[in-house]
Amino acid sequence: MSYQRPGLGVSPAALMFLALGAIWGTSFPAIEIGLHVVPALSFAAIRYSLAGLIILGYAAYATDRWRPRGTEEWLAVSVAGLLVIAVYHGLLYLGELRVSGAVAAIVVSLSPVLTAGLAAVLLDADVDLVEGLGLLAGFAGVVIVASPGGGGTDLLGVALVFGGAVAFALGAVLARPLSTDLPVETMEAWAMLLGSGVLWVGAGARGESLAGVEWTLPALASLAYLTLVAGCVGFLLYFELLDRIGATELHLVGYLEPVVAALMAWALLGQVVDSQALAGFAAIFLGFALLERDVIFEAVVTTADAVRSH
Repeated sequence: MSYQRPGLGVSPAALMFLALGAIWGTSFPAIEIGLHVVPALSFAAIRYSLAGLIILGYAAYATDRWRPRGTEEWLAVSVAGLLVIAVYHGLLYLGELRVSGAVAAIVVSLSPVLTAGLAAVLLDADVDLVEGLGLLAGFAGVVIVASPGGGGTDLLGVALVFGGAVAFALGAVLARPLSTDLPVETMEAWAMLLGSGVLWVGAGARGESLAGVEWTLPALASLAYLTLVAGCVGFLLYFELLDRIGATELHLVGYLEPVVAALMAWALLGQVVDSQALAGFAAIFLGFALLERDVIFEAVVTTADAVRSH
């Protein structure tokens, strides 16, 4: 791609950013709907088996390499497949058996904070006093959500989703030294296929079976949305935004997702996120704002400059 990398304030990138937040935010209540019918790990495995095949076909058509080569490329695929696809989604789906999609989205929004903390531990990244306070605020937010009387009163459910967020963040950190020339679409396709294989193994270990599943229209709609829209379209938007605005600003989408998830949970399921869960989300966002204060300031300045230029 030959275009320049404008900031988030440029209209096309801003629209794609909002679309991605809406798509991925809606995926949390969509998962909850499907889990009423389909066993958790089998549901995640079906989703990523189908999405992986579709994106692999796209990679074969649109890129110059449809499969990894060499140890380093397969290692990068394995890290993403095991941690970001299998462990993250497996724990997320199991967690959503016990907590609402909106609460799960709030806990998952801690991922950028966890990423910064794990990078400091594993990659010897410097963390100053303000960033340290950001880490504490983020963890405090999860404690607020999980406390008795909050939206995530099922402590095990919150713990499962939190474990998934840790796996997602760990995958992001471990992938940093594994920079390869493998097209990102190809890596994502193979990661999805590898991760879905691990999920199928987990489903078998849990004794899950699809034999008795009665595929209702809402369950089919949920699977179609998660596979085609959240999986394929969402990741293609992610790839485009990654190239346009970079990974750091793209982290901000994680704080649009819980807002969308809460609205869609109310519209589709009649669920209302209580004030304690909202307070937890506010603490998590404060933690991210402290950690990424320079990026947020730059994004605000870029957006203001774009508005003035029009």
